[in-house]
Amino acid sequence: MFWQDVRYALRMLRGNPGSTAAIVLSLAIGIGANSAIFSCVDALLLRPLPYPRADRLAAVWLHSPGIGIFRDWPSPGQYVDLRKENHSFDDMALAQSRSATLTGPEQPERIDAMKGQSSLLRMLGAKALLGRLLLPEEDQPGKPPVAVISERLWRRFFHADPNVVGRSLNLNGRALTVAGVLNREFFLNNEVMPSEGPMDKVDVFLPLPLGADAVNNRGDENYNIIVRLKPGVTIAQAQADVDVIAARIREKDKRDRTFGMHVVGLQEQVVGDVRRVLLVLLGSVGLVLLIACANVANLLLARASRREKEVAIRTALGAGWRQLMRQLLIESVLLAGMGGLAGLAVAAWSLAVVRTMNPGNIPRIEEIRISGPVLAFTFGISLATGLLFGLAPVWRALRVDLNGALKSGGRSGRDDGGLNIRRNRLRALLVISEIALSSTLLIGAGLLIRSFVRLQSVPPGFRTDGVFSMGVALTGPKYRDSKVTSAAYREIERRVARLPGVSSEGLVSVLPLAGSIGWGQINVEGYKPPPGQELQVDLRVASSDYFRTMAIPLVDGRFFSRHDAPDTQPVVIVDAGFARRFWPRGGAIGKHVWFDKPEKPFTIVGVVGTVKQYGLETDGKIVAYFPHEQEADAQVYLVAHANGAAGLAASIAREIHAVDPTAAVHDVSTMEERLYRSLARQRFASATLGAFAAFALLLAAVGVYGVMSYVVAQSTHDIGVRVALGAAPGSIVGLVVREGMSLAAAGIAVGLMGAFALTRLMAGLLFGVAATDAATFSIVTALLAGAAFAACAIPARRASGVDPMVALREE
Repeated sequence: MFWQDVRYALRMLRGNPGSTAAIVLSLAIGIGANSAIFSCVDALLLRPLPYPRADRLAAVWLHSPGIGIFRDWPSPGQYVDLRKENHSFDDMALAQSRSATLTGPEQPERIDAMKGQSSLLRMLGAKALLGRLLLPEEDQPGKPPVAVISERLWRRFFHADPNVVGRSLNLNGRALTVAGVLNREFFLNNEVMPSEGPMDKVDVFLPLPLGADAVNNRGDENYNIIVRLKPGVTIAQAQADVDVIAARIREKDKRDRTFGMHVVGLQEQVVGDVRRVLLVLLGSVGLVLLIACANVANLLLARASRREKEVAIRTALGAGWRQLMRQLLIESVLLAGMGGLAGLAVAAWSLAVVRTMNPGNIPRIEEIRISGPVLAFTFGISLATGLLFGLAPVWRALRVDLNGALKSGGRSGRDDGGLNIRRNRLRALLVISEIALSSTLLIGAGLLIRSFVRLQSVPPGFRTDGVFSMGVALTGPKYRDSKVTSAAYREIERRVARLPGVSSEGLVSVLPLAGSIGWGQINVEGYKPPPGQELQVDLRVASSDYFRTMAIPLVDGRFFSRHDAPDTQPVVIVDAGFARRFWPRGGAIGKHVWFDKPEKPFTIVGVVGTVKQYGLETDGKIVAYFPHEQEADAQVYLVAHANGAAGLAASIAREIHAVDPTAAVHDVSTMEERLYRSLARQRFASATLGAFAAFALLLAAVGVYGVMSYVVAQSTHDIGVRVALGAAPGSIVGLVVREGMSLAAAGIAVGLMGAFALTRLMAGLLFGVAATDAATFSIVTALLAGAAFAACAIPARRASGVDPMVALREE
């Protein structure tokens, strides 16, 4: 009996190819979007990290919210305190990641290296493909320099040589012995262990020996601490334990009164602020699927009304209500199943698009795929969807008037109440639900889009057009002499300035929007921090022409010059925020700042404009710039302004290698590209939610159009009577439009109330726009009303053209 019903259902679907295709397409988009977003949720929120006992792994961070530091890296001294005093950790490791220059037979290249204790690789479950891992005895000073390399570096640099163990590796001008190669599956990247500078995946692991004096190294806060909790210890219990230790450190080191330590689960650290975005998108695609279900239910109701005679005949021949319900639900589930299969294709295509876009804010993006749990989710949601929208035609079929249906030949227009859609309560409720859900989704998308537009209009504080940038690293023992470093970079700048098209060039230690961080404590003339506070500022080293190249405006004083040499008075330039904070009425020029020794002050010679260092949505710290001639840094970013010079990056790299063939050139990009990438998270969220909202709007308009078209078709007799009695075409149009717009008004009202409550959950994703922004609510209301009016106008026009003679003759 079941398979007979299935065969009959398939024949019915084949007999209505247009309607079936429309239904399957709607469901495919709704189910596919849900499957795609769920695959992200599964990979990021539900699937553990690929490390043993990953739920017990955590990181320890510093924070001082009172001075604007919400996450900072600890120091070796603080690590030693934690290791000695904690009662919550089974194992601990200290590590520090840095970019390094790998020198070989070919061009020098910049790679990511990490110094870490041997316990780090052990905690993360690393296995050696060749050789060994780092040994516990290498955590102590005095051992020969060794390195453990990644499998991808082994293949790329050593060409998969099976005898690589024992070979030499030249890193930053220092010879290391390869002790082992990690297995292919192991990885460690910036998502798991964020570093101060941009980092992809670590390719070289080096020992981090700690001597007896490590406890005194408390100011070098540039390290990561990874811990494994003891069995049964929760993050909250570990946090309470660490709070006690942090309080002792705060008193001992005379730190800011808000100084503390924060224990973060490693999974939570990787997910970060993506969780809220994912949950918003998951809720959004859920709304899209509900709208699609309401639309499909309306289509099936229209089909059911045409099948009333069939249902009546089958009932008259002895079919029970259970058999009828099973038959109709099988048809619905088959439709949902076809929509689910098509939805998997949509989901796979969507994930491919996301990987191609690579918005930069989705962690573990390579692990997001159509997995077993995603297939199970798709099957479950398809089954639930089929049952959900299948209830509407079942309800209609079970209410068929047997005598009336057989007598009228299956036409039920007058029984449905003519042009009064409100008597079609189920259809009216479905349309109102569609519009309400669409309204909520459109408002959410509108808020994100307006927020993104506002964010794009924020001035970055520097020029982006025509500015090329690249990292440059000079390595080797000779560059420990700052005079040698300064001379090398002077020659590089001189060569770059002579290139065709280059109008200016400059150097800076930390480039805006490049992903690097650099701040420290400083003292200011005439300012004494309140007890329990400290002053932290962004610290930069810049050349004399950096500000001109980046078009950072001079507010007061002067820029650096070639005369600011190592043997002259140390000078500094501060940004406008720095000057306003300490000298709001002006007068910053000539004042002094210093680090540890007030007898060695830096004189402020200039004030420049404020720069968005870490993103357009972020107000960074106040900034102090020091001249590169006086504070030479071997690792810098070079920027050059040129008007459309083709191949400029390659030309600059050639000039750099002409000065030093071992120099590493990396992270090559224009400032326009950096600015574009910095907005990736906001662009992805607004574009994705906007696409969902556009589809929802289309479905809502189609729903209104479908219902009004059905009502007009079923009301041909009533319209004919009205026209025969003298009704003008305009009154018929007005009648149809009023019926449709009454549904739209009810749906919009419900949607606005829902959006007012739900969009507050999005407040953390918005910039410069309130969650209850009146303009967005007004625009969405007008947009929905316009779409509903357009959807009503077509059937209304058709209704006004009804020929009363034809309509009455058919009846």
